Amino acid sequence: MLLKEKVKACQIEIAGHVIEVTLLVLDMLDFDVILGMDWLAANHAIIDCSRKEVAFNPPLMASFKFKGEGTTSLPKVDVPLSSELVVRDYPDVFPEELPGLPPHREIEFAIELEPGFIRPSVSPWGSPVLFVKKKDGSMRLCIDYRELNKVTIKNKYPLLRIDDLFDQLQGATVFSKIDLRSGYHQLRIKDSDVPKTAFRSRYGHYEFIVMFFGLMNAPTLFMDLMNRGSKEFLDTFVIVFIDDILIYSKTEAEHEENLHMVLETLRANKLYAKFSKCEFWLKKVSFLGHVVSKAGVSVDPAKIEAVTSWPRPSTVSELTRKGAAFIWSKACEDSFQNLKQKLVTTPVLTVPDGSGSFVIYSDASKKGLGCVLMQQGKVVAYASRQLKSHEQNYPTHDLELAAVVFALKIWRHYLYGEKIQIFTDHKSLKYFFTQKELNMRQRRWLELVKDYDCEILNHPSKVNVAADAFSRKKIIDAQSNDPYLVEKHCLAEAGQVVEFFISSDGGLLFEMRLCVPAANAISCAEQKNVQNLALQFLQ
Repeated sequence: MLLKEKVKACQIEIAGHVIEVTLLVLDMLDFDVILGMDWLAANHAIIDCSRKEVAFNPPLMASFKFKGEGTTSLPKVDVPLSSELVVRDYPDVFPEELPGLPPHREIEFAIELEPGFIRPSVSPWGSPVLFVKKKDGSMRLCIDYRELNKVTIKNKYPLLRIDDLFDQLQGATVFSKIDLRSGYHQLRIKDSDVPKTAFRSRYGHYEFIVMFFGLMNAPTLFMDLMNRGSKEFLDTFVIVFIDDILIYSKTEAEHEENLHMVLETLRANKLYAKFSKCEFWLKKVSFLGHVVSKAGVSVDPAKIEAVTSWPRPSTVSELTRKGAAFIWSKACEDSFQNLKQKLVTTPVLTVPDGSGSFVIYSDASKKGLGCVLMQQGKVVAYASRQLKSHEQNYPTHDLELAAVVFALKIWRHYLYGEKIQIFTDHKSLKYFFTQKELNMRQRRWLELVKDYDCEILNHPSKVNVAADAFSRKKIIDAQSNDPYLVEKHCLAEAGQVVEFFISSDGGLLFEMRLCVPAANAISCAEQKNVQNLALQFLQ
């Protein structure tokens, strides 16, 4: 880098203080000014990284501090198409507007109506219209097709589960995302079905020649079109979800080849993308509400912004109980911030690496079933569900077994044919395979479990933290019905007792053990269950 010029005694202003600096003019466009170590040393600067501030002690001036303004996200920089490797060879795939009507394809959108309700007619009928503002500020035309959809035969083409799509990403390090321009408009409607799309406005009646948003079967049919066009790439280096395309590769050289093939396919099928919404050559990418990277899959920060920006409660009705004054204490603020943090903190889920050897932690309560799937010490997936009405009558042994069966069913695509260890805090399940007397339900489940190469092991609930939240919650909920524990809970929150503590999940602890409510604080039907659960935490 060549030195062009030297500027002495140039004045700069920092935090309201004017300081002189000598600048060297370089052929560099990335930064306006770089203040280096020599200048920082001359002004006796002390950098505090934890507080993100710099303290200046210039020789002939008063000391002052400068605090940086953090940002939660980097500003978006518009990159021209001509600068994107591979992509710049396909400018016709990224037009500013769709060039015209789409060609006739193998698939065309049809609106098949249930017989006897309505039939195609030349009479003036149509759906109402409204406009909705889009993210970029432009307006989107929306048609209310609810009445038409009620009498339309539903297309059974399956839309894939999003978590199943991400299973393919194991080992990927480079990503590109392509978003089709006005995707639905790139598919024609059958000529015989065009009149059914008629809509009315103050400017007259119109009808669509191309597929439009709001029509039943539009997502499934467009998914079918995209899958047919990219079927040779699916499950290899491409994920397609309606009009979003994710290309993933293990190396940059491999990614260049994959990107060429996808863009050639789009060109051949006359499918067009919107360049401003596409992203290429990324180490991590936001896709379908998740952030995908080499490390795994995590929640998209943009999706949790609404929670992190929650305002604190500000009115009596929002905070107080009957007869209590509105006081927003430090304990209230800490609890409020902790609640927001719990809601938005999501662990990064790893993608199975194909080595097998899975571990399941399962647990059950009278509320529901919960389980965690892990591989090599990393979480692959969580699953839980509420109990059905008849399941609430199951004995504890059957409930714990139901949690195991639930895990094996929901993760069958991971577990079938693999070595599995299943940990449960119900000790007697260890002997499930050797039990001589089984009821009909247990016999049925035994046949299912035998399909898997698994062993059931005991894991005390003290260390089975991930899956045991359901059981623990049962006791914590019951604490609110015991006046004595409610009183101690309030004192512990105020810091007025030393022997009682509040756990991170809101439970009252005595000498670090969970407090069990008195028998009269809960219904007779629940007493035995809570006492059984309590034994797990107090042993």
